[in-house]
Amino acid sequence: MKLKADRASLIKALAHIQSVAEKRNTIPILANALIAVRDGKLSLTATDMEIAVVEEVPAATSRDGATTAPAITLYEIVRKLPDGAEVELEFAGGDAQLLLRAGRYATSLVTLPTDDFPSMTAGQFPHHFHLSALALRGLIDRTRFAISTEETRYYLNGIFLHAAEGDDGRVLRAVATDGHRLARVEEPLPEGAGSMPGVIVPRKTVAELRKLLDEATGDVECALSDTRIQFTVGNVQLTSKLIDGTFPEYERVIPRDNEKILRVGKKDFAEAVARVAAISSERSRPVKMSLARDLLVLSAASPEQGTASEELEGDRVKYEAGPLEIGFQARYLNDITDQIGGEVEFLFSDGAAPTVVRDAADSSALYVLMPMRV
Repeated sequence: MKLKADRASLIKALAHIQSVAEKRNTIPILANALIAVRDGKLSLTATDMEIAVVEEVPAATSRDGATTAPAITLYEIVRKLPDGAEVELEFAGGDAQLLLRAGRYATSLVTLPTDDFPSMTAGQFPHHFHLSALALRGLIDRTRFAISTEETRYYLNGIFLHAAEGDDGRVLRAVATDGHRLARVEEPLPEGAGSMPGVIVPRKTVAELRKLLDEATGDVECALSDTRIQFTVGNVQLTSKLIDGTFPEYERVIPRDNEKILRVGKKDFAEAVARVAAISSERSRPVKMSLARDLLVLSAASPEQGTASEELEGDRVKYEAGPLEIGFQARYLNDITDQIGGEVEFLFSDGAAPTVVRDAADSSALYVLMPMRV
């Protein structure tokens, strides 16, 4: 195998690859990247047996072949080369080391046999559809904050992606919950997604996919089976195992008859919550919302620091129901309001029941927040 590639193309691909490669080194081959030249094309692959990323890289190839080399080491070497450098990779075969040259710099890396490198991309993906990168970013960004990090409830450690019946027809719906808050976001159902099974996309996969979407324009090709999902973003293909579990019946926890409605500007509300919550260093400290007609009082107390409160009234607050007091964890309030553009709409039942939160101008997203005792 022999090739030349410019540093800029190589470092971009290696950045994607190295973040997937196994860092604990329990299985040595999983710390390596598969470097392959076939039919004049260079591809780089890494896997931790849960996720695999394959990326094609522009290169001038002069000899086909393949080997594996330490992914993180290769990334660090190329990262430290000067801008504009041309990188030459050469592998003679067998037990030889991988030679890397750039200008007057040269190094050789220990390789492992390609036969030991596992494949995650083989097999059938019977369900295929396309989704714009912008829409997929929206589904991820507006739900992933609610993914559970509690490993014992593994079936909540991802985003539940499925076809569902929305208010205006069939939709592609993403749902995440950690038991304290729930996020449900919808996009029009893409052609080909109607028969897809409901799948739980793992938290790490969501994070790696989101990195790829930062640079993406146009459509993302999505393919899935009952056990795996595959996203093709430009010249990068990410394949992942799905969480083998049953996502809870989330519709049961979404209140349908909350009739006490508060509308408040997102910026005013978020800034007031931040100021009031600053009285306490405890992340789980609740912020109390006290409501009367067209008046919202936010308050917090800390045994060590004291108390804080702020009133929002007049044109900034619309509330016509009876008096109400309810408390929420400040961080959870901020996580949800961060997803909302203009006016925040809260739908309450009473001070102890789940609350629905929505963007007043966007019906595609709905959030549920469990109150705290204050």
